[in-house]
Amino acid sequence: MMFEMLYSKIHRATVTDANLNYTGSITIDRDLIDLANLKIGQKVDIVNINNGERFSTYVIEGVPGSKTICLNGAAARKAQIGDKIIIISYVMISDEELKSFKPAIVLVDEQNNIIKKEEHL
Repeated sequence: MMFEMLYSKIHRATVTDANLNYTGSITIDRDLIDLANLKIGQKVDIVNINNGERFSTYVIEGVPGSKTICLNGAAARKAQIGDKIIIISYVMISDEELKSFKPAIVLVDEQNNIIKKEEHL
């Protein structure tokens, strides 16, 4: 049996830009991508803490160290610069794998500086 479980999340990231004229997705600082174990093109859910919006998009690579969190295309209508969001990814995992799996939780500050990475539920 397989279960869809939390794989990773970037918690309380600050939206730094919104680009309506891009084809779509969310641009994330490469350092944050790596720390959260995300893959380029991976589907993620975005939860906007400020307005309650919840939507799906995919990850594109931002410049390492830039602290970029940019919503692109139609997603740019779902948040404003300065909004707090949670970026969530999921994984299909077996009952056996679940016994030892720990999701990556990345906590960031107001400027998207990494506070810490946790691995737990």
